[in-house]
Amino acid sequence: MRILTTDHLFAWNRLEDCPSLAVIKQMLDLIPDGPLLKALRDCRGHGRNDCPVHVAWRTHLVRYMLRHPTMDAALAELQRNPALREVVGLEVGMKVPQAWNMSRFLETLGRPEHLALMSDMFEQMARNLALAVPELGCNLAGDSSALSARGDRDATKTSLPQPDGAKKQYLDDKGNVVRIFEWFGYKFHLLVDVKHEVVLAFEVTPATTADCSVIPSLLKKSDRVLPLGRVKTLAYDKAADGGDVHRLLSQACIKPLIEIRNQWKDQTEQLLPGHDGNSNVVHDEAGTIYCYDNVSLTPVKHKMGFMGYEKSRGTLKYRCPARHEGWPCPSDKKCNGNSCYGKTVRVKCKLDLRRFPPIPRGTQEFEKRYDGRTAVERANARLKLFWGADDGNVTGAARFHAHLHTILLVHIGFATLLAGAPRYEGRSLSPVRLSVITKRLQEAHHSE
Repeated sequence: MRILTTDHLFAWNRLEDCPSLAVIKQMLDLIPDGPLLKALRDCRGHGRNDCPVHVAWRTHLVRYMLRHPTMDAALAELQRNPALREVVGLEVGMKVPQAWNMSRFLETLGRPEHLALMSDMFEQMARNLALAVPELGCNLAGDSSALSARGDRDATKTSLPQPDGAKKQYLDDKGNVVRIFEWFGYKFHLLVDVKHEVVLAFEVTPATTADCSVIPSLLKKSDRVLPLGRVKTLAYDKAADGGDVHRLLSQACIKPLIEIRNQWKDQTEQLLPGHDGNSNVVHDEAGTIYCYDNVSLTPVKHKMGFMGYEKSRGTLKYRCPARHEGWPCPSDKKCNGNSCYGKTVRVKCKLDLRRFPPIPRGTQEFEKRYDGRTAVERANARLKLFWGADDGNVTGAARFHAHLHTILLVHIGFATLLAGAPRYEGRSLSPVRLSVITKRLQEAHHSE
């Protein structure tokens, strides 16, 4: 990977379709797999050791690093590439693992105790990355994605959840169904850094699991990875619009960027709580505040000027739109009187956390920050298309979970390599000096 000084810190576009042997070796050495290998050796016991555990594990990882669609393709490359065999630990005279060896290894890797160790490895690498990059995780985006899978013939063999069927409907602005998507498998829930597109927490659930029910678990996992108080905002689609989610985010001092679900059927606006009909202040379903000009023959509704969130009071401050924007209003004398600043309205967020978040919907800040949610969609596409998380050829819950956990390890490993890689000036062959982030990552790696 040749990364220029003008590239982003995590230059995902610089990932190679076929990494060099040096990158593969660096990646294999980077993953803290000691506890996992010990657990796998203990699980094997004292039987035959024709395929050593470390060889099977490295062969399994190399398949995803080299983006082979099947294990057979990865084994075929090992057969014809002696340098690659040396990297995975195959000494001279040792045979390349058979396909059935790797199939059994994948099923063993999918045991709950081994998956827990792989999750710990992911969190350890993500934690090192978060300590090296101070801004990583400040703004998060979440989403779920459909993954095709095939279940076990005997579901009693494992305690892992089995795949099931689900259906998702897409509606237009009028509430009419325009498209229906059905699949059988799992849901892949992610929390991704908006700026750098690095996955910091993940969860695999059956396809029928609601998105809002997984958010508490994702936030707990992100807390184990990120320093206390690092997360400032969380962007999510309408699937996360629930009272429990908003209360959880409010307790964690995280500002939600969540589109509201349309639940009003016969009305478009309501009087603001605490106001009577003479105050001419209303709000719509999304929580946007308006005032009415009742002096004119035809009442005119204007959007009030948002002046910011007052953290000490827990309120949203709004101002007379005419005074804020500088245009004449027939109701100016009635509303503002002798005040130079104009009429001020404060809305307590605790009145309705769904409708009155610290960053109100309809403001430029909300729209700009909510657009960052596309980062999780790009990360989803990278995992599903670039590394094959959704190939649909994995049978059995244990194999599928091991398959997905491995892809996440490869993802966070390449993220670490991208952040710590030397940078080059244009066509120069000499890299620039090591950055502070590179030094921090090296120190974290050597201290393990």
